[in-house]
Amino acid sequence: MPTKTLQIPTPDGQADAFVAVPDHGERHPGVLMYADAFGIRPVLREMALELAGHGYYVLVPNVFYRHGPAPLIDLPEYIGAETRPAVFAQVMPLIEAHKTERILRDADAYLGFLTAQPEVSAGPVAVTGYCIGGLLAMRTAMAHPGQVAAVAGFHGPVVTDGPHGLSDLRAQVYLGHAETDMTPEALDELNQALEAAGVDYTSEIYPGTVHGFTMSDTDAFSSSALQRHWDRLLPLLKRTLTDR
Repeated sequence: MPTKTLQIPTPDGQADAFVAVPDHGERHPGVLMYADAFGIRPVLREMALELAGHGYYVLVPNVFYRHGPAPLIDLPEYIGAETRPAVFAQVMPLIEAHKTERILRDADAYLGFLTAQPEVSAGPVAVTGYCIGGLLAMRTAMAHPGQVAAVAGFHGPVVTDGPHGLSDLRAQVYLGHAETDMTPEALDELNQALEAAGVDYTSEIYPGTVHGFTMSDTDAFSSSALQRHWDRLLPLLKRTLTDR
């Protein structure tokens, strides 16, 4: 399956990005995929390739491009309890510097780039994200209600306010939460906010999971939760992008 690394022009420079494209030469619905805080690496490339295999053009930007091209930090092959503190010590300053203004400027650039690609079909796109990428995905969908038909976030923080509130959402929303990230009470509060805003959504806790459950290169990984993630994500994309 074709893959490539591209440079996305943004107001603040060039963002490097990984792209996976279906191997039959026609136009395909576009999906913007935001990585978790550890960034573009083999497991994210594998997930992008898996998604592209279902007929989608998948764009995975290096959201921390202002600090340099990916990989920004020297990650171990497996991120476990012993290595996690040192990795987070390097990652947290990047996350803290990535304020809302940057997120929204970048979202404009990423979506503009994605929809301009000759392999991407006309019409709306979808946005998905993991960990902090889930927050970026929601921000992107809120800021582009006419362009994003579906948004999915997994084991990530969820924004419910800000300059583009939930009432601006026009996308179908799916949120899959880790049990350690979301209590039932917090889930009820979030779901009530989504309902009050009139959002078409599904929001659920994955029992027995911890933050990062989709990432096979971490000790948070759950193979059953990863499969459940695909079982939720793929029908969402089919409904909103290919069955229109």
